Amino acid sequence: MPDTTSPELPNAARDGRLSYAIFQLARAHRAHAAAMLRALNLHPGQELLLMQLFDHDGLTQAELLERVGLDHSTVSKSLRRMQEAGLLTREPAPHDRRVMVVSLTDAGRALRDPIADMWRTLEQISVRDLTPDQVEMFTTCAHTIENSIRDLGRQAPTR
Repeated sequence: MPDTTSPELPNAARDGRLSYAIFQLARAHRAHAAAMLRALNLHPGQELLLMQLFDHDGLTQAELLERVGLDHSTVSKSLRRMQEAGLLTREPAPHDRRVMVVSLTDAGRALRDPIADMWRTLEQISVRDLTPDQVEMFTTCAHTIENSIRDLGRQAPTR
């Protein structure tokens, strides 16, 4: 039975049905997550930085960049906003004043449970109509696709 709730596949995407479906899924998922994050006074992506700091407080800015896989300007802007909001501090490392160490404040640490609850709720919404086997299969496929794309990006460009 065809899914009538999804937008019609544009002709230009007919040879990229999976990629188009991933795009649509990511867009819907991100929009819902963004609404949930707004309730916590966070912008999308800030929770990813906080989650890394929950597990490893006192990372350098470069370590955070590597762990979340976002570009430098995005992370720098997010950290600045989060520092202004009182969620974290950035201070020069004792061993090298050019290296910035990022640490949570009490206000930042207080977001651990609300963020975990947000992700738990988002997961429940996302898997609501899926069986545990479908969730496992989708997760495996998603990681496989992600690795394929990352591997391609690591290959030297051909000319």
